[in-house]
Amino acid sequence: MKHTKLFFVLTLLALIVIACSAEPTPAPKPTTAPVSAPTSAPTAAPATTKPAPTTAPTAAASGDVRVVMKPGISEARFRVREQLAGVNLPSDAIGATKNISGTIIGKPDGTIVQAQSKFRVDMRTLVSDQDRRDQFLRRNVIESDQYPFAEFVPTEAKGFPLPIKDGDIAFQLIGDLTIRNVTKSVTWDVAGKVTGNKGVGTAKTSFNFAYFNITQPRVPLVLSIEDNIKLEVDVTVERE
Repeated sequence: MKHTKLFFVLTLLALIVIACSAEPTPAPKPTTAPVSAPTSAPTAAPATTKPAPTTAPTAAASGDVRVVMKPGISEARFRVREQLAGVNLPSDAIGATKNISGTIIGKPDGTIVQAQSKFRVDMRTLVSDQDRRDQFLRRNVIESDQYPFAEFVPTEAKGFPLPIKDGDIAFQLIGDLTIRNVTKSVTWDVAGKVTGNKGVGTAKTSFNFAYFNITQPRVPLVLSIEDNIKLEVDVTVERE
């Protein structure tokens, strides 16, 4: 039997991943058909057969784990501090969506297969408590009709503890985030909890508008908007 260890990594905007590492099962020894002695000229080559195929292509591939984030369960949010006209105190403008999808392929040592790992958020579905704000952001700020998706490719889980056990977990998830065709490296602070083969957690990161070449909004009803965008992703994952 394979000995399985659970490991948990997030993603996107997404982003905790649960994975497990396994000791490879020894491949069966190749077999060779008996060779008959040559019956004609002494220079004739003996007949041989190819070794029998092994059960797994490589030990590394046999330990890879696939984790899928399905839409409708996890949630991505942005927060921007604003001061509205006629209001005494500043407040956070919050937009959220549950239209998140993606896949992460993890290896037994905790590394991520970047070519097969990506998270995607549908920016057209972000909704706040004000429809006018949402329409303005879609048309003039994030331009979601032209750039409908934000994508995150995880590259490293810094400080991720292995082997993982049930309980609280905290680490940093580093990767490339693309918004409006601009790709930048971002670091998410991840905090979560593992119970059995399931995990829940929240990832947070922040940056200013110029980092992704986004124009800071200016509208008459808003006296000021803080130059700091906070992104949050609540994630629930389960190993497939």
